Amino acid sequence: MRRMSSPMIAPSILSADFARLGAEIDAVGGPEGADWVHVDVMDNHFVPNLTLGLPVVQSLLTATTIPLDCHLMIDEPGRWAPPYAEAGAHNVTFHAEATDDPVAVAKDIRAAGGKAGLAIKPGTAFEPYIEVLKSFDTLLVMSVEPGFGGQSFIADVLDKARAARKLVDSDELKLLVEIDGGINADTIEQAAAAGVDCFVAGSAVYNAADPAEAVRKLRAQAAATPRV
Repeated sequence: MRRMSSPMIAPSILSADFARLGAEIDAVGGPEGADWVHVDVMDNHFVPNLTLGLPVVQSLLTATTIPLDCHLMIDEPGRWAPPYAEAGAHNVTFHAEATDDPVAVAKDIRAAGGKAGLAIKPGTAFEPYIEVLKSFDTLLVMSVEPGFGGQSFIADVLDKARAARKLVDSDELKLLVEIDGGINADTIEQAAAAGVDCFVAGSAVYNAADPAEAVRKLRAQAAATPRV
């Protein structure tokens, strides 16, 4: 089956030069450039790494018109996630494993003006969250262990993307299926075939000589791949 809408590419600034974040985001803009910019927020508690937080996101929002896709790898998302939506982030995703009440967090994100996303680690089952996902706009399937960029793609997680795609296509869920981790020219077709809508790509974009062209090529690859 051919896909019905254009695939989305969300370059991850985790692979960008942190000393030049404004310029690095500009580098993926322009015609047919990035659909979203993926911002990885890590607190050194939920994951063993520390990146950036709300003040940097607030600054980035003044520097670009590309929607920000904030992926919060943090403890206490109920406390920390809504302020990202209040600041103007388009999509605010937190981890299912970080809270006992993801629906309440999603409601607060939406009330603050953002779209709500739920992320699940490679080892987390999809099925227990099917009802929960009716309160979300995005499902983020992690295809690496969260915490660091540049990891190898875990193909087994594509079963979750396929399962979610079936529920979306049957109107049981109304959300975007997003994937994050190890996405590049060698792996994007597998993910596209599984029914993914949005592809987070870090190293594949920011290690390229022309990041904007890398975005266009990845999108074209995904668009040419039939869903199976």
